[in-house]
This record gives sequence, structure tokens and C-alpha cells, in this order.
Amino acid sequence: MNPIKDMKSWQDQRIKKDEVLKYMPDGRDFIPEAEIFQKLHERNAPDKYQLQDLLAKSLDVKDLSPDEAAALMKVTDPRLLAMMKDAALKVKKKVYDNRIVTFAPLYLGNFCVNNCAYCGYKTDNREAKRRVLSTEEIRREVEVLTGEIGHKRLIVVYGEHPKNDVDFIISSIRDIYDVQVKTKHGHGNIRRVNVNASPFSVEDFKRIHDVGIGTYQVFQETYHHETYQHVHPSNTVKGDYHWRLYAMHRAFEAGIDDVGIGALFGLYDWKFEVMALIYHARELIDTFGIGPHTVSFPRLEPALNMTLDSSNPYTVSDEDFIKIILVIRLAIPYTGMIITARENAQLRREAINIGVTQTDASTRIDIGGYTLQRKQQESREQQFILGDMRSLEEVVREFASMGYITSFCTAGYRCGRTGKCIMDLLRNGMEGKFCKLNAILTFKEWIDDFASAETKMLADPLLHKELEDVRLTVPEMYPAFIEYYKRIEQGERDLYI
Repeated sequence: MNPIKDMKSWQDQRIKKDEVLKYMPDGRDFIPEAEIFQKLHERNAPDKYQLQDLLAKSLDVKDLSPDEAAALMKVTDPRLLAMMKDAALKVKKKVYDNRIVTFAPLYLGNFCVNNCAYCGYKTDNREAKRRVLSTEEIRREVEVLTGEIGHKRLIVVYGEHPKNDVDFIISSIRDIYDVQVKTKHGHGNIRRVNVNASPFSVEDFKRIHDVGIGTYQVFQETYHHETYQHVHPSNTVKGDYHWRLYAMHRAFEAGIDDVGIGALFGLYDWKFEVMALIYHARELIDTFGIGPHTVSFPRLEPALNMTLDSSNPYTVSDEDFIKIILVIRLAIPYTGMIITARENAQLRREAINIGVTQTDASTRIDIGGYTLQRKQQESREQQFILGDMRSLEEVVREFASMGYITSFCTAGYRCGRTGKCIMDLLRNGMEGKFCKLNAILTFKEWIDDFASAETKMLADPLLHKELEDVRLTVPEMYPAFIEYYKRIEQGERDLYI
């Protein structure tokens, strides 16, 4: 068969229009651009007392309306911004306690049929080196991640192409779960695989659900219709705005009830994108009763042969980036927030102190990068350039110095605390209690298996402080918890409540 004709046939079969139109009875989507622009134009910054009312609502873990979010974006007074930062951290600690979830991205294939202007994987990038990892290569990557670094949770990333289609995704996830590596005590393994991949049909989403994934994550990139069409050519799968916009609807319909949304900040006005993320979260709650488990907010970074104009008017400053985090944390108080190694260490540190709950570490985004350990400038297999390549241990040690437990917990997925269940627990503050207990257990496990003497010196006082906090705040759970803790000290692994 002609390869070009075969590829076109594959692309034509990707999009099932009826699976989108059923959620658009009047032919319109849930991103009302004119309404968003009107709110951004008409809303004024709140005064001190109005801001206090908005922050009280967030602290009660109640969603802010788009009007209220638009008002927050107008705040420029340093004193009011300081109030927002203080409230954002309190919201985060109320919902998630003082833990930071860590994970690693694992890029498994960079073939792609799309031609996004900002991406190193675009099909027109003839300088990119393309490949898909074999079963043995996947095994070696996971052995490094689990046996040398100590990760327990991955986000696996794929380009959109027949070489890394749904069959490959399913087989690769099975390969990852199969790997077990001997560690200082017991074995290391990946306990939960989250997926970042192109949108699927309901049927394919069901197949991915059945292999046992955690969160399914896909970003709209930009919610602005005209800009979306400008950076995603219409003759590609990704050129269909609505197929991507309604990906989470199809995922929910297929039984995946743990999803992550996001936008690539820098493609269009950041205020519009924040508003659109809020509308997306509200749409999911209105339709399915479940909001996004996570929201991501990556900034546009340089990529090999990207074709966006270098004088991009929508570049997001560090100051505005911090405001993005603040507004999302306060407007969608229940959600987890992910900052990645796109950002430098200093900015990630600041973001974690105002609302971020998840981050990656020891990050490699070239294909086979954990095994090969090449320098960034040597690789033509990367999607973009990283800003922070510190090791997991360096990040864990920094978190401990800041008073944060590093969590490797995956118990929620395995105990069924997902979807509507986790939404209810997050809103009433109960999920943080479960996750704090399991965060301590997994932190202790990682410290015993992987930490240097320097890191142990910082971690041990923090662990003792957390043990005492559990004893005082959840005395009814303390006996079972401390029994598990002692069993981990004696070398048992993967115990959770």
C-alpha cells in the first residue's frame, strides 16, 4: 500500500465527529470568547474588603466564578497580591497538606503526524531524529527510573502517529508495570502510569482505561479559536479544535474519571487562557460532576525549528506567570497544580510556595534519555528545552529544607479514590489526610532506599515532626499508620492506607 495514502487513511479514521457533536447540541462549544473578553474588559480589581470576601470563598474550597477570577487578574497592588499569595498557600495546605507529589516524564515515541508551529516533534522538522522505544529500551529506562533514581509515578508521553498508536500505548504501559528492580530494601517499580497523549475515540479510551492508567492528561494548547487554527494546520488531526476540546468528555464517557487539563502559555493572551481553563473546569463539573484532578500551565519554550515569530507578543513574564498560578489556585481550589522542569529552579521554588502541588525531577525528555544521559544540546529527539535538570535527590532535599514531604504515593488510584470520590474528599479536606499518611510512608521508603547522608540529615527531623502531627491530628488512624511505618523501617515496601 502507498505509505502516504495509508497515513492519510489512518488520520481520517482518528476523528469521530458524532462523538463531539453530541456534546454540542446548539453547534457551539463551551468557550464563549465574546463573554470572556467582556468580563476581562469590564471587571475591575477588587478593593481590600472585596478581595477578602473572594479569598474567604477560596479558603472554603468553593470555586470562584469567571467574573471573580477576572477581578483577581486585575490586582496589581503589592499588598493585595501578598494577601492572595498567603491565601493560595493556605488553600493548598488545607486541601493537600504540606506534601509535594513528584513524578518523571517518560517520552516513548516522537513520530508525529501533526505540524504544530511551536513543537520540535512537528512533521516538517526534518532535522529531528525520530524513533519509538522497543520493549527492551522501555525496560532499561524504567530500570534507571526505579532502581537508580527512585521514582514510583510516571507520565508517559507519545506523539500522534501510527508508530505510537493506541496498541503501542497499551503494550508500553504493560511493559512499564512489569519492571521490578532490586533496591536496598525489597524492590522498586512504577506503581502508577499517567498518560499524556493525543485525544482518542471513546472505544480507544476504554482500552487505555482497562490497562490501568492513573490520570489522562491532554492540553488544549490554546483555547482561542483563531490562534488555535493559526498554529495547528487544518490538514492535520490536531487541526480539529473541537476533537481536542472534547477529549475529556470522551474520556469520562469511557470510564476514565481522573483527568488533567492545561494550556501552553505564550501562544495567546494569558488572561484569556486562564479564563478558558476555568470554563473548562466548570464544564466538566456541570456535565459529569467531576472537575480536573490537575491543571498544568507550561510556558512556551524554544524548540528545534519552531516557526513562531521570535517577536511573540504573548510571551509570559515571570511576574505574570506567578499571577497565573495564584488565580488558578484560588479559582479552582480543589485541583492539583503541576509545574514542570520547563521552568528554572528558582521559579519552581516560588511556585510551590503559592499553590503548586506536583512537579517532576531528574527529568529527561529525549527518547531514551534516562539510559543515555546526553546533554540537551546533543539531542535532536527533544520536544523543547528544559530549564531545570536537577536530580530527584536535589529536589527532595530542597523540599525538606522548605518543610515539605516529597510524596511518591499512588494509593488513591489503587484504592478507588478517583473521580467523584476524590472531588468530594478534596473539597472537605479529607483527601489531604489520607495522602499525608501515605506521603509519609512513601517518603520514608524513598529516604531509606535512595537518600544520601546529607538528605537523611534534613529528612529525619521532618519525618519525626510529621509523625507527631499525625498522632495529634488523626489519632484514630495513628495505630495502623505507625505499624506500617515500622514495617517500612524493617524493609517492607508499598504499604498504604
